[in-house]
Amino acid sequence: MSSGAGRYLRYLLFALFGLAILVFISRSSLPLPQNYDFGTKIGSEKEQKQDSIPQTPAPSSPAAAGGRVNATFVTLARNGDVWELAKSIRQVEDRFNRNYHYDWVFLNDKPFDETFKKVTSALVSGNTFYGLISKEHWSYPEWIDQDKARKVREDMGQRKIIYGDSESYRHMCRYESGFFFRHPLMLNYEYYWRVEPGIELYCDIGFDPFRFMKENDKKYSFVLSLYEYYETIPTLWDSVKKFMENHPEHIAEGNSIGFLSDDGGKTYNKCHFWSNFEIGNLDWLRSEAYLDYFDSLDKDGGFFYERWGDAPVHSIAAALLLKKEQIHFFNEIGYYHVPFTHCPTGEKTRLDLKCHCNPEDNFDWKGYSCKFAVVVWKDLFVTNGSHPGTSRYFHINNLKKPEGYQDEQD
Repeated sequence: MSSGAGRYLRYLLFALFGLAILVFISRSSLPLPQNYDFGTKIGSEKEQKQDSIPQTPAPSSPAAAGGRVNATFVTLARNGDVWELAKSIRQVEDRFNRNYHYDWVFLNDKPFDETFKKVTSALVSGNTFYGLISKEHWSYPEWIDQDKARKVREDMGQRKIIYGDSESYRHMCRYESGFFFRHPLMLNYEYYWRVEPGIELYCDIGFDPFRFMKENDKKYSFVLSLYEYYETIPTLWDSVKKFMENHPEHIAEGNSIGFLSDDGGKTYNKCHFWSNFEIGNLDWLRSEAYLDYFDSLDKDGGFFYERWGDAPVHSIAAALLLKKEQIHFFNEIGYYHVPFTHCPTGEKTRLDLKCHCNPEDNFDWKGYSCKFAVVVWKDLFVTNGSHPGTSRYFHINNLKKPEGYQDEQD
């Protein structure tokens, strides 16, 4: 081979080598997903997990390096809720879960369809699980007179009481009150965060609420509180008092009876935590105290003979069965569920958390909020003379109100 030909061959080899390096660098910079499987359809692994029992997840992100809590999001939904629920999931993921990858359990009294599973599993950064509610937990117990229950629905419908004529709403309230935490998919978790279709999260959540709950021995938390419609719960407090008389051993010392009653427990002031947002401890809900409480109420039939909601049922239980310091208000979590808004109180807080809510819409310090200290007398709201302008929840816990709350009062 001549020297000229050898020189050309060397140039060609150098060129090929250089091209190979360029290809390697360009492929290495492609932003491929960490767990991308070139031979598996995206989401198929999650879709196979319907009705399987989840295992405690391992940390898989820098934000979760300290170890995630054994917790899950949980949503009770129907197939037709998928697009409103997709908005909720997107909010939760963007504001919080993209850094933690917590699991999500979806429950339904009918089997979830493929569209629901594909859409939700694609949006959730953690594992998704799809559970079918047993007929036993979504039907009339044997002691309920169904003809009497039907007549009640007809009467409440004629009186235009919200959800008064709905049979499915009553099954939902009873299920959320006494059974969701007993579903097989929920049994391996310690904490839950309830998410409803169509909600909005207004602010970044730069901490792990699950870890906060665990490390501070919190059992129940909320962001909104208000008064229940009396027409839906006329005998609920009578049932609660009967439970208290039969089970004094379950009533916690240092409880929050002052949140529920203005006369030491004789009557119920209708205050409750709005349960479409709640983060709570599942072991507490599965405790003997809570189960005795639910069973006592359930036997009285008010879920069907009236229209008891899961919000007052959960709230009364938390206020009576827990110490008051075990209930927590998350001012930092901006939240909306039609028609009420919780916008964090305090301008610095809102700016630091990149909130996009209008503080004028904040419900916390309005007259119908149970965080604002009012008593109901002859259907009029009047300021409690002994604690003017203070928060009922903040007062009974001897807590300092967030800076700037005065600017948001009516």
